[in-house]
Amino acid sequence: MQLNQPAPDFELPDLQGIPQQLSDYRGKIIIINFWSAECPHSERTDRSLMACLVQWSADVEMLSIAANKNESLQMLEEAAATRGLSIVLIDAEHIVADLYQAQTTPHVFVLDRQGILRYRGAVDNVTFRQRKATRLFLEKAVEALLEERLPELTEMPAYGCTIVREI
Repeated sequence: MQLNQPAPDFELPDLQGIPQQLSDYRGKIIIINFWSAECPHSERTDRSLMACLVQWSADVEMLSIAANKNESLQMLEEAAATRGLSIVLIDAEHIVADLYQAQTTPHVFVLDRQGILRYRGAVDNVTFRQRKATRLFLEKAVEALLEERLPELTEMPAYGCTIVREI
């Protein structure tokens, strides 16, 4: 996947089994968020992202993708409900995670209104040594796109829990 090129389209079922296609959201800024019900980094970033989504209103859509082979549907449903996530897509065979080369949860990809990949990587600068976020990479990328500018920073290494591809 190349930055500043169209992101590959995909179709995955949501938690109700209804197929959702990435291209159906064209016209909005899209956050593809490789996500986990168990990962504390996903849980932490969900809180901040949900607050941002309220602020960004209908201009931004977040598609959380559950790509861990070891997480059950019940576990995903409970975590999504607790965290207030409206769209969680199931990628248990990690086909889309492999297509996007996602390695961790969270690992985010931001697409502009035309479906062009403009940012990928970490949500913020929290790591094992940096416990509190001081740089909000994802927020800055989305806000730039909302202002019809390209993000200054287009890529940062993702940090979180490794996507479980085998059990």
